Amino acid sequence: MKEFVIYTVSRLGLFVASYAVVIGIYLLVTGGDSVPLFWPFLLAIVISSVGSVYLLKGQRARFAAVVERRAAAASRRFEASRAKEDDPDET
Repeated sequence: MKEFVIYTVSRLGLFVASYAVVIGIYLLVTGGDSVPLFWPFLLAIVISSVGSVYLLKGQRARFAAVVERRAAAASRRFEASRAKEDDPDET
């Protein structure tokens, strides 16, 4: 669970930072006019998505390892339960 929270907060932080940079650049270029919300939002999504592929690779790998371990454990429990049900000695 800890890895999920860390990865999610990192993704959100990367998006907020990207959005702030895009808005800052827009304000510098336009001289402080009103800021549209939609286009900087989309641009920040694209930037943070591409950035997360490279910047959060390690966190994503740790999160995937935890998910894989949990799935393997659940699969083992399921197979053990299934084998117990299929035991021919129990009638």
